[in-house]
Amino acid sequence: MVGWSGRRKTLTILLFIAPTLIGILIFSVYPILYNTFISFTNRGMYRPNPDCTQTLTSIFEPSCWPMFRERAPKGLGQPYSLQTPFYGNYATLIGKLFTKESMVALLFILIALLPLWGARRLNQHYDRQLTRPVSSFVVWLGGLVGVALLAWVLKLPAQIAVLMKAGDFFVVTIRTILYVAVCIPLFFIVGLALALILNSSNLRGRTAFRVIMIVPWAASTVAIMMSLVWQFFFREQGTINQLLKLVGIQGPAWLNNPTLAFAVIVLANVWYTYPFFMTVILGALQSIPPEQYEAAEVDGANWWDKLTKITLPLLRPAVLPATVLSSITTFQMFGTVWAITQGRPSMGAGAPGATELVMVYAYKQIFQTNAYGRMGAYAVIMFVFLFLATLYSLRVTRITKGAYE
Repeated sequence: MVGWSGRRKTLTILLFIAPTLIGILIFSVYPILYNTFISFTNRGMYRPNPDCTQTLTSIFEPSCWPMFRERAPKGLGQPYSLQTPFYGNYATLIGKLFTKESMVALLFILIALLPLWGARRLNQHYDRQLTRPVSSFVVWLGGLVGVALLAWVLKLPAQIAVLMKAGDFFVVTIRTILYVAVCIPLFFIVGLALALILNSSNLRGRTAFRVIMIVPWAASTVAIMMSLVWQFFFREQGTINQLLKLVGIQGPAWLNNPTLAFAVIVLANVWYTYPFFMTVILGALQSIPPEQYEAAEVDGANWWDKLTKITLPLLRPAVLPATVLSSITTFQMFGTVWAITQGRPSMGAGAPGATELVMVYAYKQIFQTNAYGRMGAYAVIMFVFLFLATLYSLRVTRITKGAYE
């Protein structure tokens, strides 16, 4: 039996955590449930106000609650209700993704990526052995060569073209994944290079350089304003082209070319984010015992051997969580891209722009077309996608392993 003292302790604990629980319910749980409900409705430009006679609408829609009903908007068009069929918004978003042609193309793409999965498994096998017959770099290089060969055999560009016709959802999602795949290695490479330089004992004024190198990260707090500076740099008559003109080179229209515009938003994101990786890697470098490098030098190891066999393996526990966090934030990138390109250049009537990533696409659909129901479905799909990606990343990085041991 639990005595009064036990109940009092339990009540005291509940009173302490009650504000947090209430905040989670109001600001996290309810918005998720409300958005999920909206994703099954036909709410839009011509159906902005709710039909409060429906049970689900009266539960989830605040303007249908008794305390707010008198202030609810009226006469703004037909009231929205559940879709017929209820999954209509999801079907519209997914488009032709589940047709036979799209599924075959997707299967070919997954087959082409199998060498990378094989390279990862082989590296894991070699990591459990005392000595590696082949370096990790060679294994990954072999995986990339295998991907290139399969891409040629399976005509991967043609398969990607088939999927690009499946619908806007797939185009925007794949483009965003490509954006993340390009940015993350650049974050790591630039951050690692600068961290190695700033960790060198031969560099004078290291503290001053560390402060200077972290400025872009501090400037990212006003990303919109700084991104407008980047836009000015890469305009057709902007700073970059003016500098090129001084040496007799006619600069391109950077933001009107799909490939160059994509490269510009990648460059801007690398500029804002490399200090984060640099700081994480610099801290990890300073935790590596110098004796390990001294022992390696005695054994005749050169700079590359020490980097690949000591530094990089010991950086892994610090870099992997930073990679996961940066992948999620890069996937949700909005301010920088919107300020520089607003999703342009155009790829044709009704098609997403060349730099229209998931958040830019969602912003346009909500505030330019008022497709609230469809964007609710889009948000649910993105939430599930990011949730599964986060669970997988936790398994790969084992970030929470120590918490349960």
